[in-house]
Amino acid sequence: MESTFSSPAEAALQREAGVPALLTPREDLDRVYELERVTKFVCDLGCQQVALQFPDQLLGDAGAVAARLEEVTGSKMFILGDTAYGSCCVDVLGAEQAGAQALIHFGPACLSPPARLLPVTFVLGQRSVALELCAKAFEAQNPDTTAPVVLLSEPACAHALEALATLLCPKYQDLLISSPALPLPAESPSSQPQSLERFGRRFPLSPGRHLEEYGAFYVGGSQASSDPSLDPDLSRLLLGWAPGQPFISCCPDTGQTQDQGAQAGRLRARRLYLVERARDARVVGLLAGTLGVAQHREALAHLRKLTQAAGKRSYVLALGRPTPAKLANFPEMDVFVLLSCPLGALAPQPSGGFLRPVLTPCELEAACNPAWPPPGLAPHLTHYAELLPGSPFHVPLPPPESELWDTPDVSLISGELRPPPSWKSPNDTRCSALTPRPQLELAESSPAGKHANSCRLLDACPGPAHTACTLSPSPASFLSSRSWQGLEPRLGQTPVKEAISGRRGIAIAYEDEGSSSYHVRPESEGDKAAGTCAP
Repeated sequence: MESTFSSPAEAALQREAGVPALLTPREDLDRVYELERVTKFVCDLGCQQVALQFPDQLLGDAGAVAARLEEVTGSKMFILGDTAYGSCCVDVLGAEQAGAQALIHFGPACLSPPARLLPVTFVLGQRSVALELCAKAFEAQNPDTTAPVVLLSEPACAHALEALATLLCPKYQDLLISSPALPLPAESPSSQPQSLERFGRRFPLSPGRHLEEYGAFYVGGSQASSDPSLDPDLSRLLLGWAPGQPFISCCPDTGQTQDQGAQAGRLRARRLYLVERARDARVVGLLAGTLGVAQHREALAHLRKLTQAAGKRSYVLALGRPTPAKLANFPEMDVFVLLSCPLGALAPQPSGGFLRPVLTPCELEAACNPAWPPPGLAPHLTHYAELLPGSPFHVPLPPPESELWDTPDVSLISGELRPPPSWKSPNDTRCSALTPRPQLELAESSPAGKHANSCRLLDACPGPAHTACTLSPSPASFLSSRSWQGLEPRLGQTPVKEAISGRRGIAIAYEDEGSSSYHVRPESEGDKAAGTCAP
């Protein structure tokens, strides 16, 4: 049980704390971390305090980079650590707590717009790319020189796409080059007015062209680790790309290629399975997975409206990074929905796995909105902002009188018929947790129980004289039966007691408990109906 829900206790005692070793030689720090461009960014803004955000795998270089920047710019550098949710998102809250006037993000980034305005620059890294090998691999996979193809890459290889396109453009007529969707300078907001922003990238499409017409050639990954489920960025592209178009990945070191069509089909099949689980679910846990990405409050309100319209009960949980041990504390939930950036939502699950499936907002939208998907929408959305009003992919909920709500459905998992949900207005505060009993009485039902969403009154109710109807308490009343309910400050309400010695040993057998074996006590005349066990 310990290995399933948590790491062994000895791991915390044997772990050695210390400063991580330097990963990059000092003579290569300027090139790897683009310190010249970062210095210009800080000096142009005139910032006195700057926050530096590193992922865990680059913390070994954080001290050397901060010292070099302080020496060159004269500004105070703060190293941000222990991000609450993920290193790919900009930690604007941490930067504001340090009083920073700008933030520099190092390493892979989701490039999601931050919730608060703060000057930010990104250093994605520069991984070496064998241009000649990649160009030969591209020609071998695309013999038709007139077919439209998009050049994609992982963030660390984006610097080499222009050079790779230079080798291919004389031969290929319809070649599109993507670029990371980095924040544009304020003085040039219309540098690329026709660029399409999707998947954290910009695509300079010609007028009248659509991204669904192009195949993809992705430069990234490695030959040793060809499973794209380990790379959220590649999984995001595979899910969102048009199913009818080819998608080829190429290792930047060796030029070895792999057709990702089969893997994309498996990812989409997995998502369809999660949609079915969401349709069968009665209680949904909404996990707050970000506080720094824009429109996360609007997205949370949108998901709560979805679940309420579909006749489901939802609870908002703020647990930090979700782990199997944390989510196992809420067995009442049928599914969880992680509200985070696209890379965080598609991050690989821990090896132990979760007791309940963890979905993205797109799967919940497909499960609760009967008008989804809109006609002609091929890709699988991965960012919750694309579901909100104002997005071209937003699909409003049908009105209560729409026939879409009355269409019965059959679960592909259990084979049972799903009843059509009773549409309720989000402002409806009437009782919805009353369960009838055969004895013409209405008993209180747990909001997380099987009949939490039923609101049925007895036909034989005698009218005003009938007083057996009991309103349900707060929606989270089932948590009151837990043996541990959290830490509640009760200032001045708890009497002062003298400190006493606690119990010694482990929970399965404390020292004052003696033997843990049990024996059966002889039955007395009053115990004939049931045997009695005594230690």
